[in-house]
Amino acid sequence: MAPRANWKGFLRLSLVTCPVALYPATSESEKVSFNQLNRKTGHRIKYAKVDADTGEEVANEDIVKGYKVDTDTFIEVTKEELENVALESTRTIEIDEFVDRSEIDPRYLIRPYYLVPDGKVGHDAFAVVRETIREMNKVAIGRVVLTNREHIIALEPMDKGLMGTLLRYPYEVRSADEYFDDIQDVKVTKDMLDLAKHIVNQKAGHFEPDKFEDQYETALIDLINQKRAGKPITAKARPRGENVVDLMDALRKSIGGAEVAKNSKPGKKPRKVASGQKEMLMPIAGKKQAKEAAAKKPAAKPQRRSA
Repeated sequence: MAPRANWKGFLRLSLVTCPVALYPATSESEKVSFNQLNRKTGHRIKYAKVDADTGEEVANEDIVKGYKVDTDTFIEVTKEELENVALESTRTIEIDEFVDRSEIDPRYLIRPYYLVPDGKVGHDAFAVVRETIREMNKVAIGRVVLTNREHIIALEPMDKGLMGTLLRYPYEVRSADEYFDDIQDVKVTKDMLDLAKHIVNQKAGHFEPDKFEDQYETALIDLINQKRAGKPITAKARPRGENVVDLMDALRKSIGGAEVAKNSKPGKKPRKVASGQKEMLMPIAGKKQAKEAAAKKPAAKPQRRSA
């Protein structure tokens, strides 16, 4: 089942307009998640909204937003007042300008979305906008209102649709100067640079996300399965970083280690199976693995009834 659209409205380039829907391109729902429990009873923790002074629980209909002016002073703003802030981007993504992708600082990127035509009409106009951006090799910059806040959004073609990436405002990006000013100016010798380049060439590859494995997620599943099986949990040794005494020696050893790893590297890394699963009646496999297994499972054949 496809996720619900986060936003529906119109995409407009000058006089060309089409209805569109915005969908999240990423999801965290398949990660292992935990509930908070009462250690004494094992019951889940429930959070209640209470008045900070009286301690009494407050009903949702009595809760309003407030802007803090000073310690004891707030300016209340109602939902209706927020909705009356009539921004055009609440219902329309107006393309303001086109820029080169290389000009967008990565620090400004927030999260990606998929933008598709909404309904049967507007596909022609959507295709015109999409192919214009593709042919010009540009990124379209517009504005959209999500969760009562206006965001800058960068649109670029992706297959038959558009990918929209929310961008931060300048006031949300911290200057690097306060962090980088104390880094010492070091003269890197040609020998060191050549050795480091050799290591890079040995480890050169292609960006293939399918090869990525969330090792922490795998370890969590392993931990939970072991606890369900009643097995003792032993702490694993944590990796320790070591101070580099001789940088040239470390680079040479790295080259030797990379060559050994390259020669013994298998074609594709098999997916790890959490230990303890064979001994368990219903081991967990994580939400992602369970979802993939359900998709691959063939449909059950109908049973014939005897007359």
